[in-house]
Amino acid sequence: MIEGQFKVIDDYLCIRMPKEIDHHNAEILTKKVDAYIYGKKVNNIVFDFIDTEFMDSSGIGIIAGRYKKMHYLGGKVFILNAGKQVNRILMLSGIQKYVVFMKD
Repeated sequence: MIEGQFKVIDDYLCIRMPKEIDHHNAEILTKKVDAYIYGKKVNNIVFDFIDTEFMDSSGIGIIAGRYKKMHYLGGKVFILNAGKQVNRILMLSGIQKYVVFMKD
């Protein structure tokens, strides 16, 4: 079972994403992120990809779905430490129009 690392700072949910993000673990990760959003009343999310070596399109689904929730709540989604492979997938998806890419 995959586990990201979660930490709430003020109204920011900081998530250190796992090494691999695929269809199998995306559902688990999505449920856990949503539980934090509603349980901890966070309004912003920071996805930290420092450890992520592989991500398929289901990673885009995680981010896009959380963007919709944050947009509704008036918050933002941030991307941090996206490596070459992850960044390529993110750019191809067009998600940079909706989320904020932070400098490493």
